[in-house]
Amino acid sequence: MIRFSLVCDRQHDFEAWFRNGSDYDGQKERGLVECPHCGSVKVEKALMAPAVSTSRKQEKIALAMGEQQKQAMAQLKALSQKMRDNAEYVGDKFADEARKIHFGEADQRGIYGEATAEEAAALVEDGVEFMPIPVFPDDQN
Repeated sequence: MIRFSLVCDRQHDFEAWFRNGSDYDGQKERGLVECPHCGSVKVEKALMAPAVSTSRKQEKIALAMGEQQKQAMAQLKALSQKMRDNAEYVGDKFADEARKIHFGEADQRGIYGEATAEEAAALVEDGVEFMPIPVFPDDQN
């Protein structure tokens, strides 16, 4: 999509979006481009200043994005730690224990541990609800 600044024969300025330059040309030739202010179809492209992104602006955007990523990562780490603090670690027995809890063969409680992709797929097939916990480089478990 491309946006053109346009002006009609009565000097009304307006903007319009087109798929490309030739789309504008085709619509203009057929009289489909008209001024929204007065309805004139005598429309021409006006001079437009290009949208230029300065390196300072790009640097500010990058810094802001980096800060947002840091904040999101910190929140994710805190959530991960809270889940670990309030659940029992069952190690590589996670799939078996989750299935027992689901089917009422073990007490209802929060657990976490490890499972292979195949074990996770089997839990999904059995209707067992679970959620992966992200692992960060500085995590103990």
